[in-house]
Amino acid sequence: MRSTDDGDRARAAYVGEVLGNFDGVLHVHHEGEDVLMYPALAGRAPGCALHVAQMLEHHRQVAQLIEGIEPVRRRWMETAEAASREETAERYEELSSLLKVHLRREVTEVMPVVDRVLSEKEMSAVAQHGVAQFDRKFLVSYLGMVLATNPPQDRKELFKEIPPPVRLAYRLVGRRMYRRQYAELFPGRRIPETL
Repeated sequence: MRSTDDGDRARAAYVGEVLGNFDGVLHVHHEGEDVLMYPALAGRAPGCALHVAQMLEHHRQVAQLIEGIEPVRRRWMETAEAASREETAERYEELSSLLKVHLRREVTEVMPVVDRVLSEKEMSAVAQHGVAQFDRKFLVSYLGMVLATNPPQDRKELFKEIPPPVRLAYRLVGRRMYRRQYAELFPGRRIPETL
């Protein structure tokens, strides 16, 4: 975002749209967990009640931050002004800080219990929640970003859980789309490896 020159409306619109798509996926992902995962976890593992409450509170805070980002991000997309760009970047930094804490705690404190008390079918329902709301091209390139942020062995395990048609689409076009999108978003940076 900060690599966007003041007044470059085309790039601001592109970067802002990608960020908005990420915000949407994050919101729908959390919504799926709130509706399909955390109530079941609370009922089957009452000892996790404090962790569940903390995760739900994090989700509430994330939703609130995204709601506050939306008008600022849209203003920056329209104007490409430096002040709007900086305000948008600062708000995303605040969101990123919260997500780092949330994800670390979710992975270490919650997911081991989820793995024991929820079935694969239930977890698949969480993963599939709201997927139809998004453009397939975006989701296929987004998969590249998700895979690239995980260690190599975790990538392989995660990829096995993706439905076969999506895996095929990713192999045919998604990998290239991910590389192109990453290069556009982060000019001059080395593109992280993915599957």
